[in-house]
Amino acid sequence: MNEPRGGLPPLDLLSTFLEIYRSGSLSAAAQRLGVTQPAVTGQLARLEERIGEPLFVRSHKGVTPTQRAAALASRVGVHVDGLREALRPAGAEPPLHGTVHVGGPAEVMTLRVLPVLAELTGRGVTVRVTHGLADDLLSQLADGRLDLVVSAVRPSRPGLLAAPLVDEEFVLVAPPALAHTVDAERLRAEPAAALAHLPLVAYAEELPVVRRYWRSEFGRRPANPVAMVVPDLRSVLAAVAAGTGISVLPRYIAAPALASGEVVQLHHPEVAPLNTLYLAVRRGAPAGPAVTVLRDRLQHAARRWNTL
Repeated sequence: MNEPRGGLPPLDLLSTFLEIYRSGSLSAAAQRLGVTQPAVTGQLARLEERIGEPLFVRSHKGVTPTQRAAALASRVGVHVDGLREALRPAGAEPPLHGTVHVGGPAEVMTLRVLPVLAELTGRGVTVRVTHGLADDLLSQLADGRLDLVVSAVRPSRPGLLAAPLVDEEFVLVAPPALAHTVDAERLRAEPAAALAHLPLVAYAEELPVVRRYWRSEFGRRPANPVAMVVPDLRSVLAAVAAGTGISVLPRYIAAPALASGEVVQLHHPEVAPLNTLYLAVRRGAPAGPAVTVLRDRLQHAARRWNTL
């Protein structure tokens, strides 16, 4: 009997879809679910019939998600993971062992990811953490040197799969002494010109974070002099608080200094600029229980990050 289109698909179909999406192959999804590949193929066919269009393009290398599949995974992933967690028998945890190799930006890993990694080490997993820039980390993921990467850019490599993890809000901050040198009326009328005399503290020579804010909010590249370049956003905040210059930072990094008055928010856009962090894995990689649990735990934790 054909299932009716429309409405919410059953949880088992969505669970199977997510495993296919995250693993990149029908056989890997079957292995992770503990069922046969024909069973996975049949459930995917039922979901595609219900939705009314294909969700994956098949090839000898596995399956490639369509745009509809990517949108569906983004919408239902955290909800299905939450239901799985809620339906798990009390006290039942999958056995964990081995080593998990995780990569990400130093600041995100230190302030947000490491507490989640600590949960795994307490259950017998050895964790190896690599800090670095997104392109380098994604190359290591594709080469098999990392199992999972928290990436500040959406991966474009065909061998990788990524799902949105959390949106970072960016704020323009300054030490109070420098903020007092900015004319408030001119800041409202000509913000880039009003700020042009202030030195910048940057994360890298190319000014990636600052440049993106300027282009998004002011429609141009920053013309400000660069006073300091330091490749750690926590150090950027320390330099701003010390009076070196102004900078753009994720709000979760700047929040303590904003609350204490060490720095002030210099510009208040109507809509805060956002940057999405992604959780990336290799397509078709047979993820062990530890990697699967880590992925689920990070997605669960990210829901709390969005409310802070």
